[in-house]
Formats: sequence, structure tokens, C-alpha cells
Amino acid sequence: MTTTNDAAALGVRMPDPAVRERTAVGTNGFLALLGGLVLLIGGIVLAISAGDTTPWLTVVGVIVAIAGFILLRGLITIAPGEAKVLQFFGRYDGTVRTAGLRWINPFTSRSKVSTRIRNHESDVLKVNDFDGNPIEIAAVVVWQVEDTARAVFEVDSFVAFVHTQTETAIRHIATSYPYDDHTDGQMSLRGNADEITEKLSAEIAVRVQAAGVKIVESRLTHLAYSPEIAGAMLQRQQAGAVIAARSRIVEGAVGMVEMALAKLSEREIVELDEERKAAMVSNLLVVLCSDRATQPVVNTGSLYH
Repeated sequence: MTTTNDAAALGVRMPDPAVRERTAVGTNGFLALLGGLVLLIGGIVLAISAGDTTPWLTVVGVIVAIAGFILLRGLITIAPGEAKVLQFFGRYDGTVRTAGLRWINPFTSRSKVSTRIRNHESDVLKVNDFDGNPIEIAAVVVWQVEDTARAVFEVDSFVAFVHTQTETAIRHIATSYPYDDHTDGQMSLRGNADEITEKLSAEIAVRVQAAGVKIVESRLTHLAYSPEIAGAMLQRQQAGAVIAARSRIVEGAVGMVEMALAKLSEREIVELDEERKAAMVSNLLVVLCSDRATQPVVNTGSLYH
């Protein structure tokens, strides 16, 4: 359950609910069905059999039949995964969630509300991320009606309300974080997908709480740069990958050169002065760091001639 503190932390302010769900007064419908049929049929038979000889029996029969009809009007059927919201002359009179045949106040009006789990997949939205880069983002939200009274009476259409608030939350999350993390420790949409989806679920839950809706889960289904900058951003990502790869290659090459010089010195294969060491280091680094195959050069002279 989302609290007021959670809403304040996310910067979302929703009005306090004017009504909350409560269980409506009702009973097993089969006994009411049997009683209503007995009264309706008995009243009709009594009114017909009385005829013109005993008008008062006719009146009694009609009254009994009307009572049976009213009793039968209080019968409702509830399917699994749905509820009936009752109103008595405009006043909320409770909610029936028990599946099966039920009997309630026959003078109430009923509104059916589905309590099944639903999916909402947003459209692909074009927004600017924290750095101002245009991106495309979309998400799927799994939700369920938790408070039927608030879903019916607090908003005009709780389905449209969920869709609109979901889009609002997605836009807010997208503008609060950059697409890529450019510094260490910075949270980004692409690099911290799990954390971002948790924040998205929390914000949507706060926004739809007024409609009595519970968010089960939310996930990003689409995340990309807009087509007009996708090429430039791809080049930047490729440049970053090349720099990272080159750094790794240079680091490994320096280690191999250091190891080669140490082995040569340890086994006393050849004695190298500082100038020869510098030349060897230069040649080895060229061979190891080059992205193309090197061509060997046979030196027939010496380093000094």
C-alpha cells in the first residue's frame, strides 16, 4: 500500500479519498430465489382463483405476487474476478465480491467492476532525457482494481485514468535520468533498468492510488534514441568502445613488454643498455598495439650503424 510519505517523496499530490470500499449486506441467493418463486407463483394463483367472488383475495394475491417479484429483483450473480458496486438512491451501499448467487437490497442499483489483472502497454513516447537528448520510450504496466468504491466514485473512468497517469509517470522518469551514464555512479535509463522500473512502478502506484488501483508490475518495453540523433549517438558509443578496447590493449601490451624484459634479463640471453631497451619497447608496443598485421624488418646492421 502506497503511503502519503511515498507520495510526498515522489512529488505527487493526490486528494484524500471521499469513499472507501466496504462489504455490502447480503445473503445466500438460493433461499431468496426459492422464497421469491413461491410468493410470485402463489400470489398469481391466489389472484386468479379468487376471481370476482372475493375481491379482497385478489388484492392479497396481487400484493403477494409483487412481494415475490421484489424479492427476486434482489438476486444478483457474481462471477469470479468481478464485483458489484451498490448504490441506494445515490448513496454508496457497499460492494459484493463473493462469487455465486447472492441476494441484496432489491432497491439498489448495481455497477459491475472487473477485479481481474489487466495489462496496459503504452504507446512509444518521444521525450527528452535528463541531458536533453530526444529518446523513445514505452512500458507495459500490470494493474488490478483493489478498491472498487474509489474506482467507481473517485474518477470518471478508472481505465482512462490509469492510462493517462502511466504516460505521465513514464515521461517524468524519462526526463529525470540520462539515457547513458557518462560518469561513474550515475544512474541511467539503459544501465540501471531494474532500478528504473522499480521507480516507475512506485510513481505509477502513487498516481493511480486515488482510483483504487494496485500496480502489480511495470517494465520498459522500448528504449532508444530518436532516429534524428541515433546515428550520432551510435558513433559516440562506438568511439567509447574503441577507447575502452585500446586502453585494455595498451595495458596488456605494457605488461607483456615488462615481462619480456624481465625474462631476458633473468636468463641473461642478451644484455641491453637503455637505448636498446627503448628501441625494443617501442617495437614490441607497435607490434602488440597495432590493429593490423605487422611486417617484419630484418636488421643486418647494428643499432648504432
